[in-house]
Amino acid sequence: MEGLSPLDPSSFSRPDLALVTNIELNLSVSFEKKIFTGFVILKVEKIDGSANEVILDTKDLNIHKIIEVDLDKEVKYILGEQVGEFGQKLTLELPNKNGSDYVLKIEYETSPDASGLQWLSPDQTSGKKHPYLFSQFQAVHARSFLPCQDTPGVKTKYSATISAPPQLTVLMSAIRDHVRELHDGKLFHFVQDVPIPSYLIAIAIGALESRKIGPRSHVWAEKEIIEESAFEFANTEHQLQTAEAICGPYVWGIYDLLVLPPSFPYGGMENPCLTFVTPTLLAGDRSLVNVVAHEIAHSWTGNLVTNKNFEHFWLNEGFTVFIERKIVGRLLTPQDQDFQALEGLAELKDCVNRLGKDNPLTRLVVDLKGLHPDDAFSTVPYEKGQTFLRYLEEAVGGPSVFEPFLRKYFDAYKFKSVDTTDFKTFFIKEFCPCGKENKVKQIDWDLWLYGAGMPPHIPDYDRTVGEVSVRLCSRLSAWNETAEPPPLTAEDAKSMSASQTIYFLQLVLDEPSVWSIIKLKELERLFSLGKCKNSEIKLRWLRICMKARWEEKIPVVLQWLNEVGRMKYVRPLYRDLYKWEAARSKAIDNFKANRRYMMHVSAYTVGKDLHLNE
Repeated sequence: MEGLSPLDPSSFSRPDLALVTNIELNLSVSFEKKIFTGFVILKVEKIDGSANEVILDTKDLNIHKIIEVDLDKEVKYILGEQVGEFGQKLTLELPNKNGSDYVLKIEYETSPDASGLQWLSPDQTSGKKHPYLFSQFQAVHARSFLPCQDTPGVKTKYSATISAPPQLTVLMSAIRDHVRELHDGKLFHFVQDVPIPSYLIAIAIGALESRKIGPRSHVWAEKEIIEESAFEFANTEHQLQTAEAICGPYVWGIYDLLVLPPSFPYGGMENPCLTFVTPTLLAGDRSLVNVVAHEIAHSWTGNLVTNKNFEHFWLNEGFTVFIERKIVGRLLTPQDQDFQALEGLAELKDCVNRLGKDNPLTRLVVDLKGLHPDDAFSTVPYEKGQTFLRYLEEAVGGPSVFEPFLRKYFDAYKFKSVDTTDFKTFFIKEFCPCGKENKVKQIDWDLWLYGAGMPPHIPDYDRTVGEVSVRLCSRLSAWNETAEPPPLTAEDAKSMSASQTIYFLQLVLDEPSVWSIIKLKELERLFSLGKCKNSEIKLRWLRICMKARWEEKIPVVLQWLNEVGRMKYVRPLYRDLYKWEAARSKAIDNFKANRRYMMHVSAYTVGKDLHLNE
């Protein structure tokens, strides 16, 4: 696409010519105008001696003035045309100066429609008294918050000073240095001394409280859900220590959690020092906290070692799912680790069937030229990526061999950004010394990395934990519900773990046959599905109801869609409604009426699913 970089098809920036090496933000928030105003100071190093400009990414920013601080000289700049969802290229002319280092101060303000920011009115919060703001910059939405080189190939330290109303608290993906009272508000200062990509800059502002849940962890939330949140995430330190045993030292100092309002579009976001999580994890029984294990794993896989661009997203997410499951295996059992892998495979199969087994977006390494990363997002890099790593682990001799290699890999590339070739080269150097023939030589890298569809090899996972779900699905599938009593009791259903119930419902959803509504009503009674708080169970249950064309459940689905913003839930359900002609207009009307309450990435992708953006 015109103007985009040869280094990153999702960025205009050219860090190979002039590189941003540090970011210093100084901003004030206005909830009335839904904007930030202020300035950012960028330290820039000229990499190519002949370069006379630095190129940045922006999206819907209002640039007021740019000066070179050391020279106290105004800088000429050109703001390019809007290029779809990618924003605008900002080209700054570098003035003549001794040396190759520049300090550029850019005065600007954000747009009320910034794609990386979600503004909530008081009535959209739990407390109903104060407004709320949070960010979501992955993959390429940091450019809607500040002018930057918005590519994961560039990692910088950052600091920030944020002015906010006195009754609100500001949190960022950094260490809070201090807070100063002003006559009309508060000034919050943050420092992040570990280099990070721009998508990991994060901010949240609201009426927030915290509870200590470990020696280096607090959970933050609105006071209405803070105690519930503290209970749910009480075992965070155990997960963190387990991750360190696998991956090496945790370098980020603190590990806090922020439970966001329901419109947050993801299960979690691995912002350093401050993981964002969805309130849909608050199941009341800690049955969904493996999402926190996933975000903790990102402290190494994604945050410490980062994909160079989002064509290599599997290096972030496949590695993270792989480590997450290792954490689960150590905290529970190896059988539970394998069971979660089987659950993931079921989701991957569903995704590949939907996209098509020949779809290039089912490859591990994808081509994003002309394609926005949000449009390529799926479970493929997560589950196909972890399957590949499990296969590699088996090929080299198991965890006792592979885990020391992983720690070596993390140490070699910490604070850096890598692509798939970097990993492959490092792996081969480690396991194929002196051209020696071994099992590793038989790995078909091209098939795994560039082949479409399901993984070419599925590891021999232990199926013990999942056998209960498989047997139950088979028995209920064969059950003649009009002539026989059900082949299980409510007590049988209660004896199943949340994970087993989730897997059972996924198997029902994946069945080629459609279960009768009579059978589904009995299923709802046995498992108390109408009152279930577990969002993963609820998603699969409602999808099964839509598959069976159970009209009574359409209002239930629409109501839930208006209560949650997590894309993992809203996109499949909206797609299911769209496929059903009797529900299609209801889905479209519901989306149009409520899209203003959704974060940009959710509204944008659901709009495409409903064929409204075409």
